[in-house]
Amino acid sequence: MGNQRSILYYPFSILYQLITDIRNILYNTGIIPSEEFEIPVICLGNITIGGTGKTPHAEYLIDLLRKDFKVALLSRGYKRRSRGFRIASTSSTGGELGDEPMQIFLKFPEIVVAVDSDRANGIKSILKEHPETDIIILDDGFQHRRVKPGLLILLTDYNRLITRDYLLPYGNLREKSNNRKRADVLIVSKTPQTISGSEMEAITKEVKWNDNQKLFFTSISYKDLKPLFENSAPERPGLKKMDRANNGAVLVTGIAATGPLKTNLERYFEEIILLDFPDHHYFSENDIEKIRTAWKDIISTERIVITTEKDAVRLREFTNIDETLKRSFYYIPIGISFLNDNKYDFDNMIFEYVRKDKRDNRIP
Repeated sequence: MGNQRSILYYPFSILYQLITDIRNILYNTGIIPSEEFEIPVICLGNITIGGTGKTPHAEYLIDLLRKDFKVALLSRGYKRRSRGFRIASTSSTGGELGDEPMQIFLKFPEIVVAVDSDRANGIKSILKEHPETDIIILDDGFQHRRVKPGLLILLTDYNRLITRDYLLPYGNLREKSNNRKRADVLIVSKTPQTISGSEMEAITKEVKWNDNQKLFFTSISYKDLKPLFENSAPERPGLKKMDRANNGAVLVTGIAATGPLKTNLERYFEEIILLDFPDHHYFSENDIEKIRTAWKDIISTERIVITTEKDAVRLREFTNIDETLKRSFYYIPIGISFLNDNKYDFDNMIFEYVRKDKRDNRIP
């Protein structure tokens, strides 16, 4: 089940459902109109709050399309310290864009990365400033119904399927799970590689709304550590080549679900001190001091600090960290892999959609 809270929250979930149902009815009936665009628009979103793996899936789409098309990514820039429309540049910061858009821009500086809480205005602004754009990826836009995307991809975490969760504030859903029927594609993310065929079949029957929807299973893949501060820390051997008995780490996270990452690192480090901050946390000088203290408390011969790629965006903005600690800072990139050898089917589906020249063409 999802992360349920006190039963006292349940009446508020009923009120929340009423509000979201009315809103969806207004859009479904056209009383509140949705805008369509003649450029291909792929929306990647979720119903569950936080932690379904949207960013690595967005990066997968960007990497898939960027060689053949002019790609733009539009996000609202969650918890950014700016307003209105912004396009990422070399002078941008995580505070201005939000950590996830900034992470994507640093990884793919050749594409357009923009933020705007008004997605319709954001798309128009991108096309005005970059008319050569071929495709726009909307990050976390499932509830932003003012835009009607050509392809709508909905993620649900294997560990907390939307069909087993409840509406806010009792559960973690932003709207009823049966609204997954709006999606063209469903992705069950964070699926363990060891999942059986029978369990996949059962989840498919549970999650798919109808036979027209396509469903894929993906897993998170952890990559080798990279220095957080350029030219400060030495390159390290791959995780699989490390001697676990002599290594310790401080794990610094500001993400929704830390458990899987910590479990993965425990295979390579005999000692881990976890400093778990709230999701999208803005680090302070006091937090840096906590990290330094924990790093000194590591008793292993080799000791380092590990953070996530998203948290690295904010931590990198601290310029007054002493060099000894800087040399110990690393981040761990993540990616996704498709189960059941379905990568080709997914890639082909995306290319087929993008190459269609009619805005109202949907996945058949």
